Amino acid sequence: MKLDVLNTSGKSTGRSVDLPDNIFGVESNDHVLYLAVKQYLANQRQGTHKAKEKGEITSSTRKIKKQKGTGTARAGSLKSPLFRGGGRVFGPRPDRNYSIKLNKKVKSLARATALSGKATEGSIKVIEDFTFDAPKTKEFANVVNNLEASGSKALFILGDMDKNVMMSGRNLPKANIVQAKDVSTYEILNAQTVIFCESAIDKLKESFA
Repeated sequence: MKLDVLNTSGKSTGRSVDLPDNIFGVESNDHVLYLAVKQYLANQRQGTHKAKEKGEITSSTRKIKKQKGTGTARAGSLKSPLFRGGGRVFGPRPDRNYSIKLNKKVKSLARATALSGKATEGSIKVIEDFTFDAPKTKEFANVVNNLEASGSKALFILGDMDKNVMMSGRNLPKANIVQAKDVSTYEILNAQTVIFCESAIDKLKESFA
């Protein structure tokens, strides 16, 4: 599959790149996409949620009612989980680990499946490598507009780390910028337009090698 290389003005440079079939021409596999997205979302959870148990509740320790003669069960403390405002039985504790492990081959197949789906939809664009002299959100926004990606979720995939480009795009709510070696299946699926810098194609091939 070949795509024209665009410049920052959104016009063709006269060059084209060949997208390898082993990355952009893979048969759809919904199950590996599910596993990769499940892992990504699970790994985002901090696991710092906490609920107070009976011993951690600050409340009166007086006996609520007399022990016998009420016709109901004994009750000795408002801290009991049976009462509103009482402690929770076996509540969540901090430092719970929700992370999920996934085989490298499964993760690689999931990324290829996601990229192949975007290629089939025609949602992939290739732009020549660019940079800025200094971080400028307005200049980056102009590039997004020229590529007809404004108003939609755009994922920019860079070949190498470029601080000025990263800082220029981080204030745009619908733009996401990542390196080719770090891009995840979730980020690809979540984007409406995937924009590769020219050098990112080679970096992507290396990560799949």
